[in-house]
Amino acid sequence: MSLLAELKTLYNLTLKPIRGRSHAERLDSFYRNQAAHYDEFRKRLLRGREEMLRELPFPDGGMWIDMGGGTGQNLEFVADRLPRLRKVYVVDLASSLMEIARDRVARRGWGNVEPVLADAITFSPPEGQADIVTFSYSLTMIPDWFAAIDHALELLVPGGHIGVVDFYVSRKHAEAGHRQHTWFTRTFWPIWFNVDNVYPSPDHIPYLERRFETVSFSEHWARMPYLPGFQTPYYRFIGLKRA
Repeated sequence: MSLLAELKTLYNLTLKPIRGRSHAERLDSFYRNQAAHYDEFRKRLLRGREEMLRELPFPDGGMWIDMGGGTGQNLEFVADRLPRLRKVYVVDLASSLMEIARDRVARRGWGNVEPVLADAITFSPPEGQADIVTFSYSLTMIPDWFAAIDHALELLVPGGHIGVVDFYVSRKHAEAGHRQHTWFTRTFWPIWFNVDNVYPSPDHIPYLERRFETVSFSEHWARMPYLPGFQTPYYRFIGLKRA
């Protein structure tokens, strides 16, 4: 990634105003001028995606829906398993990211993969229910994230799996077995990310655990580019839809 491209991406991340009346318009305002360099820049920040995807049990002949799938980068992490799936949907509201996803799918020749410009809260595949639904750093950018989780539960077949990796902060009094973050962590990171309409929540994990049977859950820290010494918390969650 060239220095000019990196500076341009940083400007769009930190200084460029985000405009738009609808959520879709705000997403495109944010991503339009950085979409071309999105994957290269984000790989240093968005940790745990490959680990989460590798842990999911993609069934032969199954269907996977990647909600907020953006450029389709997640497809690359499990490219060896894609041919076994009947259908894969990459769903996102940002048209600039969808253009890159369509180019990627066409270039790679993945005939069973379909990028769709749609809302994670309302999208439903014509084929019926899915076996896997994932959210990779997208729940924090969905205003009604709880509705997105509820919709994912409806979309899954009984025994289907949800996979989530995202930023978060703990509750002031974390539940037993969950990491307790300091006041600074719980206060600083929501303010930092809110500038880009990203909302780390203390309630993602409790809600996921309430709606799904927990298969695996882990909490981690990721180093922040250009902020020496700063680490932001993220989690990985795999859940099962109860039969």
